[in-house]
Parts: sequence; C-alpha cells; structure tokens
Amino acid sequence: MKTFKNILYWFLIAIALIQFIPVNRVNKPVDQKVNFVNVLATPGNVQAILKKACYDCHSNETIYPDYAYVAPISWSIKNHITKGREHLNFSEWGTFNKDLKKNMLENSAKSIKDYSMPLGAYINKHPKANLTKAERVLLSDYFDGILKSGNY
Repeated sequence: MKTFKNILYWFLIAIALIQFIPVNRVNKPVDQKVNFVNVLATPGNVQAILKKACYDCHSNETIYPDYAYVAPISWSIKNHITKGREHLNFSEWGTFNKDLKKNMLENSAKSIKDYSMPLGAYINKHPKANLTKAERVLLSDYFDGILKSGNY
C-alpha cells in the first residue's frame, strides 16, 4: 500500500510539473487575400461546413477547447493541429502553387467521401463536426467542381 501511495504521489507531482511546459497556441494572423473562402468566393453554406468541421485543424483560425490547456493532452492536440496544417491550411491557400492546390483538393474530396475526415477522435469531442451525408456530398462536390473548373 505504501508503494502505491508513493507512486501516486510522484505521478501527481509529475502531472503538476508538466503543466509548466509551454505549448504555443497563438494562431498566425489570417490574410484574407490568401484565405481559401475569399480567394474562391466560397458560398456561405460551404463556408459554414468548413468552419465547423475543418478549420480547427486546417487553418490559422483554431479555437482551442478548455482541455487543450492541460498537459499532456495539449501536446497531442497541438501535434494534430500542426500536422493538419501541414497537409492543408485554408488560411494560406493563396500561397500554394497550382499542383499543391490540386493535390489538396483531391485529397480533401477523397477524405470527406471515405469518412476519414474529420477524424473520429475530433468528432467525439466536437459532435457538431460530424458531417451529415448531405454535407459530405455538398463539400466534396464543391471541391470536385473547383477541380473540374481548373480555377484554383
């Protein structure tokens, strides 16, 4: 019993100490001239879907939930956001070359159609991000339409 109390004591000390390891949660400013929804004059209904299901991980407009301020959860969340932005950052859309944009649109449409995005873990904590079939069709059709037009 004494060993268990010792382990628990040191575990709680460690949890308390790791709270002091900083995590950068500052979003870069968004230049509206290169933001996806502005560059492509995205319709409001599509913008709403993007904002509720994609923008927390794939833009510089992340809204961090309360639990994102507790280590070690905060480290995992920041890692997911960093990786998400590496794959696609809607806030920096206008800075990408045409090949990258094409690839991002193709991958986005595919990920939405095959239900691999938004991530299940994200949906568990953010149920509003769980897209309906109609929303998935609308969003993937929007991306496919941009691809067909070649105007990206």
